[in-house]
Order: sequence, then C-alpha cells, then structure tokens
Amino acid sequence: MEGGNRHIYLWVKRIQDVILSAMALVVFSPVLLLIALAVVIDDARGGPIFTQIRCGQEGKEFRLYKFRTMYADAERQLEELLPRNEMTGPVFKIKEDPRITRLGRFLRSTGLDELPQLINILKGDMSIVGPRPPLPREVSSYTPYQRQRLAVRPGLTCFWQVHPARNSLDFDTWVEMDLRYIREQSWLLDWKLIFFTIRAVLNREGM
Repeated sequence: MEGGNRHIYLWVKRIQDVILSAMALVVFSPVLLLIALAVVIDDARGGPIFTQIRCGQEGKEFRLYKFRTMYADAERQLEELLPRNEMTGPVFKIKEDPRITRLGRFLRSTGLDELPQLINILKGDMSIVGPRPPLPREVSSYTPYQRQRLAVRPGLTCFWQVHPARNSLDFDTWVEMDLRYIREQSWLLDWKLIFFTIRAVLNREGM
C-alpha cells in the first residue's frame, strides 16, 4: 500500500474503530454487566475486570482490560507453572491451566473475556484488527525480526486469533501471521477478519 493510500486507510480505520467500538459498548452493555456479575459470583476474591500492562505500537505500554478468567492469585502461581509452558518463544500457554476459573473457560472459549478491550479501542490503545498486544516481559525477549509485529497498532483480532488451532501453533508461526497482516492490511482484509472472528466466537474456537 502506497504512502498516500496508507494514510487514508489508517485515518478511515481509526474512525471505523471509534464508531464500531462505541456502538458495541452500547449494544452489549447488558451482556457486559451480566458477565461482570457472573465473574464476581464465580470467584468473589477479585473484581470482574483484570487489567494488565501490554505493549502497543512501537512498544508503547498501555493498560489492557479483560474480564477476569483466572483466580485472584493467578499471577503468584505463574512462576510455578512456567516449566510446563507448551508454547515456543517468549509466550506462556498451557492447555489445562489450573488458574482458570470454571466461568473463565467458557469466556475464553467464546472470546467474551476480550469485550472490555472495546474501551482500549475507543481510547486509541488498540484497533479492532491487528496483532495481539504482548506483555513487556515477552517483548524484552523479542529478536529484531519479532519486534516487527509492533509496527502497527495492536488489535482485538488477527489471523492468529481466528485460527481454529491457534493454541497449537508455535510462536514463529504466530509472528509470521502478524507480519503477513502488516504487509497485506486493507479494508477488505480487516472486514474478512472481523467476519471470521464472529464465526469463531459462535463456534467457540477460543480454547
């Protein structure tokens, strides 16, 4: 995409992000409230919203919002679980993570835990479509090649997010998917990924 066209694309994309995220927050407000209440009932030791520092475009840090899907002491348990990591590279993931609550497994399988990130999109921290925002400790281990995935604003969904076997993919494949999006990004591709995301949510392909 040439410079002038890219500038127009990014400008329109930002307007689209603001309009769609604001509309979604209004439309889904009853769902957001019900999920928040259910999270507290499921584990009353913590609040419904989990916040975490993530890295955005060019590594700029911001506070990301999610519905809490883990027990309140999950961060303290992480060090003990690191040897069981099933992902390559700096990312930590295990299939049977004992830190995830009963409700949390459902929220993750549907992607509903990500809904509070509509606020991040409205604020400009994120876009609807773009590479998922990594943790600072992950970025600190990136190679120069892997840091290229920070070249654009991170997103709520991306190629990796809609892949039905995403948690079986290694980190190098994940990076390649993100770099492909950065190379090929367009309005058509963005809307394709939004459509595939809706399909993934309905099919509960998040776990």
